[in-house]
Amino acid sequence: MQIHKVAVIGSGVMGSTIAAHLANAGIPSLLLDIVPSKLSAKQEAAGLTMEDRKFRNSIAELNMTNLKKMNPAPFFVPEFADRIEIGNLSDDLGRLSEVDWVIEVVVERLDIKVELFKKIAAVVRPGTIVSSNTSGISLKSMVEELPESFTNYFLGTHFFNPPRYMKLLEIIPGPNTNPEIITFLSDFGERVLGKGVVIAKDTPNFIANRIGVFGLAATLKEMLRSGLTVDEVDALTGPVMGRPKSASFRTVDLVGLDTFIHTANTVAVGVPAEKDNFTLPEFMQTMLTNGWLGDKTKQGFYKKSKGPQGRVIEVLDPHTMTYVPKKSVKFASLDKAKAAGGLTEKIRTLVNGKDAGAEFAWNVLKPVLLYAATIAKDIADNIAGVDEGMRWGFNWEMGPFELWDALGVKTIADRVIAEGGTIPPLVEELLAKGNERFYQKSESGQVSYFENGEYLKKAISPYSFSIKQAHKDGKEILSNAGASLIDLGDGVACLEFHSPSNSIGADILNMIHKSLAEVEKNYLGMVVGNQGKNFCVGANLMQILLEAEEENWDDIDHMIREFQNGTMALKFAKKPVVAAPFGMTLGGGAEICLHSHAIQASSETYMGLVELGVGLIPGGGGTKEMAVRAMEGVLPGVQVAPDYFFAKRFEAVAMAQVSTSAEKARQLGFLRDHDRYSMNPEHVILDAKARVIDLARNFRPNIPTKVKMGGAGVRATLELALYGMYAGKYISEYDMHLGKKLAYAMTGGNRPAGMLVDEQYLLDLEREAFMSLVGEARTQDRIRHMLAKGKPLRN
Repeated sequence: MQIHKVAVIGSGVMGSTIAAHLANAGIPSLLLDIVPSKLSAKQEAAGLTMEDRKFRNSIAELNMTNLKKMNPAPFFVPEFADRIEIGNLSDDLGRLSEVDWVIEVVVERLDIKVELFKKIAAVVRPGTIVSSNTSGISLKSMVEELPESFTNYFLGTHFFNPPRYMKLLEIIPGPNTNPEIITFLSDFGERVLGKGVVIAKDTPNFIANRIGVFGLAATLKEMLRSGLTVDEVDALTGPVMGRPKSASFRTVDLVGLDTFIHTANTVAVGVPAEKDNFTLPEFMQTMLTNGWLGDKTKQGFYKKSKGPQGRVIEVLDPHTMTYVPKKSVKFASLDKAKAAGGLTEKIRTLVNGKDAGAEFAWNVLKPVLLYAATIAKDIADNIAGVDEGMRWGFNWEMGPFELWDALGVKTIADRVIAEGGTIPPLVEELLAKGNERFYQKSESGQVSYFENGEYLKKAISPYSFSIKQAHKDGKEILSNAGASLIDLGDGVACLEFHSPSNSIGADILNMIHKSLAEVEKNYLGMVVGNQGKNFCVGANLMQILLEAEEENWDDIDHMIREFQNGTMALKFAKKPVVAAPFGMTLGGGAEICLHSHAIQASSETYMGLVELGVGLIPGGGGTKEMAVRAMEGVLPGVQVAPDYFFAKRFEAVAMAQVSTSAEKARQLGFLRDHDRYSMNPEHVILDAKARVIDLARNFRPNIPTKVKMGGAGVRATLELALYGMYAGKYISEYDMHLGKKLAYAMTGGNRPAGMLVDEQYLLDLEREAFMSLVGEARTQDRIRHMLAKGKPLRN
């Protein structure tokens, strides 16, 4: 089975963003919607008739236009929109025979879906996969009248919104789905679409929405019972409880109140016995009537406006249905929880407190844990699927069964019983067997989950590698406080950063040289990668500032020389080096990547040389490398002024541009044509390992070459652009000063245009510019501001 082309039926927000994510994965799609019932006044004025394709495709065309304006962007780069072709269901239904997978994303009405699938079944090729993106309508009821030859290839594929950014993909087998289809699409979803795939059962709202919406409904009821405010609830149900910063009501505003109410009603109707669990407070119907739907209507539980002092955030008072100023939330239990160690200790501290905040936290956590344990077997194949669904679909740090284990299954059970509650049969079964945890983990890292009275091994993805487990397994080759060299197997090692924020300091630079020496003796090659929060946020700014304040110029100069020596050692290593960046890859982290032989990035890599934001220029070879790449744009034998190529590379550095994806990093010049990226961030390490093995088969180390200089003419062009931006008040005077320093270093200083120099000359220019800037008061002010506020100062 292979998927080369997909049809998405329904071009609304969900359908169009699914098509966009398919485009990100390199899969073209046909996006179809209905033909409008009549011409609009604007279409009539344009002379269109109801037979014109422009009219007939206008719904899909309008949604494509809206897709390109969305924020956050659904495409890796805008150009990927060209991979989507629009059409309509009346004229183009027959074209479904061209595709390998049809995804239905139309309105959530059973009668409409039933009729649509009858039409689809009549035109698709035998063996075409057909799926519904329904969030809760029974799959069985959609295709009851269709032949087995169709239903064998029919299933549910529930993407979470927005599909590019939300990891969860729930796959729901239909009544007759061929198991091979489930296996194939699960692998395709993980590997090609980059998803975390969970197999769900055909029940209302499946896994994540069933539990997540239950939890939000329980939170609403407890808020009204306890008298707490919206902002108090969000403070108690956010990161301190292992939930995202959007917590409860900010999440509803992001998702949309109408979507939340619809999802709750799906269970209330589909599972009558649970109607009370999903019956929402009356004030929410008033919000719906008023159109207070959240972010899309600019007010929901929160309302943002501009006041005399800037942006004002107000919160809804559900008792008066008015907006009141957001306030600082104070609970002793909350303060203690925030100060506690890890997440388990934070939650334990919070729910065991003695104030109103602690009581509230327990009263919203308890029903979720009990509910998950009660319905787990009805909605999922196993408890691991429930936990993964909540982590990937609602961004919880721990799923409900992981929370049971973290807080102590028996501890929770005893407290529930003491409060007059009852324990779900699954918990009783676990404890009756003398077990105290839902999960067990062996020394080898194998995780097993409790199922039907025994522990079953959790499936391990063949595409993923755990560096944390590698340490436990004794795979560490070399190590210091900032970095380690890990054996990945098959003759490949991995240089892992693990300093605070993975910032580059002396420990990492020292380990680069030691690792290269070890790899050149005993290994095929090396990956530079880690599994922290981000790949690397750059050099240690605090250390640079402290040295500058002490006027230890020689120490700073030595530090920059060592950094340059480290990056150049990577570039001229005798064995292949593949960088595996992901997330924030800034400053020195980007420079490490620029000097590697190849890059195997995560698709969501946010790479940039951001030093000008702190009053410096890239000093670890980044300025030099961008100059080298600028001249690579000039084709041999073609007489083209390098101004354009220099301008694009110069702009990326001078404006401290950060890519919004790995593909955007390619456009900015950080990735080259031969560099690649993995759609699934958990696959990056092994994909990079495979790239090392591939390169090692016929590897030839880099040989030092001469670089052609842009010269004074190119520099004058760049400086003219800087002056124009300054005159237009787009940049400050100091920004222009920094830009000139960068332009001087990138174009070769005083060397004439076209002159060939070695890379060390450019490195020296770069270091001299860096040293001149680090001593300036305004640069030090910028560094202090960044360290204190986390954002650049425009002085």
